[in-house]
Amino acid sequence: MTEETTYRRLREFRDTFREGIGGEPEAAHWSEISQGQILVMTSPKARHQRVAHRLRTQLEPQLAPSLALYVATDLEDPELGVLRVPDMAVVNADFEPTAADAMPPKDCHLLIEVVSLFAPANDYEGKLRDYPAMGIPHYLIVDPRDGTAVHYWAPTTRTGAPAYDNQRHYEFGDTVTVQGWKIDTATLPRYDKDASR
Repeated sequence: MTEETTYRRLREFRDTFREGIGGEPEAAHWSEISQGQILVMTSPKARHQRVAHRLRTQLEPQLAPSLALYVATDLEDPELGVLRVPDMAVVNADFEPTAADAMPPKDCHLLIEVVSLFAPANDYEGKLRDYPAMGIPHYLIVDPRDGTAVHYWAPTTRTGAPAYDNQRHYEFGDTVTVQGWKIDTATLPRYDKDASR
């Protein structure tokens, strides 16, 4: 069975979810697909969304009319067997959705993830593996746990596995520049020490 065939079966199964998981309503969860597995994620909580909102209100006015900012939208590469749901994606405004009504990686310019308290490995490991494999040119991780951000760019397979050639680390208070877009991280709140995402 090919990776794409496995992916399509998992995608069909994912799309059959009609009821919540563990007694919670369906809206409380969404799922991603990577490495032949369905990964069930809880939906972002208010602290996470507050950071995402401040990022969005800074970034969106800077985008050219040919670009759009999508929030929590499926991004899929069936050939790789990957479906991810980035917190934010800068995409071509006129992209054609995939057959499954998702964003195609070739139309993405920047993906942003806001790290959650209890699933940081998803952003720092899983997505840091999948996004360069998908050819995403820029990936920004914003981490309100410790007030840092990392910009990764220039995807490559030079080392034998998909990775980014370049990275730059920031502390909250710095201005992050990606493709000429500027994000002032001084306006981003950190999580409370006792926050539960």
